[in-house]
Amino acid sequence: MGELSSLPNIGKTVEEQLMQVGIGSVEELREAGAKQAWLKIQEIDESACIHRLMALEGAIEGVKKSMLSDDVKTDLKEFYQQHRK
Repeated sequence: MGELSSLPNIGKTVEEQLMQVGIGSVEELREAGAKQAWLKIQEIDESACIHRLMALEGAIEGVKKSMLSDDVKTDLKEFYQQHRK
């Protein structure tokens, strides 16, 4: 496992998916943002769910997804509803 899996919420599978969509470092993930990274993952894995989106945001913020603020969770849920397949 690499640099991305050192972040909270990022395991081997999500790290591999990020690599597949061209996000190979913590800096690239931060630049892309959770929403864009999730949209790219969704293109290769239609099962990408709200939990993966929240995990990505938590990774960027350096916290477990359960520790995201209510405002962030609400924003991500709205985004997910608009973009799920």
